[in-house]
Amino acid sequence: MSTAPTPPSSDRQKLVLLGAGHAHVQVLAELARQPWPGVDVTLVSPHPQLFHFPMVAGYVAGRYAVQACSIAIEPLVRASTVTWLRRSAVALDANRRRVRLDDGTELDYHWLSVNTGSVQDRNHIELDLPGAAEHGLFVRPFAALGALWPKVIELAASRALRVAIVGGGDSAVELAMAIRHRLPEVALTLVAGQSGVAAAHPPITQDRLVRALKQRRINVLPDQAIRLNDEELTLGSGARLACDVALIATGVSAPAWLQISGLARDANGFVMVDACQRSSSHANVFAAGDVSTRLDGLLPRNGRAAMSAGPTLAVNLAAVTAGRDAMPYTPSNRALKLLAYGDGRGLAAWGNHTLQGRLAWWCKDWLDRSFVRRHSRADPRDP
Repeated sequence: MSTAPTPPSSDRQKLVLLGAGHAHVQVLAELARQPWPGVDVTLVSPHPQLFHFPMVAGYVAGRYAVQACSIAIEPLVRASTVTWLRRSAVALDANRRRVRLDDGTELDYHWLSVNTGSVQDRNHIELDLPGAAEHGLFVRPFAALGALWPKVIELAASRALRVAIVGGGDSAVELAMAIRHRLPEVALTLVAGQSGVAAAHPPITQDRLVRALKQRRINVLPDQAIRLNDEELTLGSGARLACDVALIATGVSAPAWLQISGLARDANGFVMVDACQRSSSHANVFAAGDVSTRLDGLLPRNGRAAMSAGPTLAVNLAAVTAGRDAMPYTPSNRALKLLAYGDGRGLAAWGNHTLQGRLAWWCKDWLDRSFVRRHSRADPRDP
């Protein structure tokens, strides 16, 4: 474990919350209910709201307005004693216990919690798919998709559109079906890559999703996208796909500033954490959500996983800042997976068991709306 020098002397503990992701929203709500004595908490996040990404397909399908999918940060901060810095982190030195922000400010801390989420590294994606940075519509961050998607709707009303989704994971599959529901007349193709559709799921789930895509007239290509311009997408097989709009829904990356942070990371650059969500190399650093990887591999990197880990993270941060031990969080290794089909139907998967239909969508919709509503109250302390 790395050894850090003693931080500046203080009778009070300094806790920095880096990012306003799903787990930290729950930490803020807990602080609003009951402040932690002797702890100065600083939140670093440039965004005024958290978009609940599991609802992105519902937004694209026209089932939600942006406001219904978003949690405002200001009410949570206002109801607590947290200091909010609307900046972004550009560097972290975990050995010196210091964070540098985009305005040059440096923050020292006793304790750090990272919940910034992952990103789509446009430079990296551009290397694999030249033209993506100029001509692609990236799914993350949501701000870009949220601003440009209404323009795609307008364009589709004026002429026949050819739309491609690049990616084969859950987000790509959900987006493909959401687009079909919202724009039933477009020519729609899912370029799923050589791994195919939903490769992380058991075969029975993959089969159901493939059938659902076929039923909705979505062309699925198990091919690699290798070049994009304003008229077409070139595939690894040499084929060319006419394309007016290309949504880039490929895998996510760790923030670049983690590379030289000093924190232990996995092969993909995500923070390695133990069962308590504590860094495997720095005991005063915690990380949650899709910016982290658990050593035991039990928790995936996504917003819903951060939702489930949030309450335990809040308990642990309160404990360690008070001199108590952190507790482990043990999620189910057969967690319920919920995917939206865009048309009021969906799929629920639990291990090798699946259920399709309106009940699956109702469960997903209820869970998502409940999370947003619970953390969007004017005063989180209200029951």
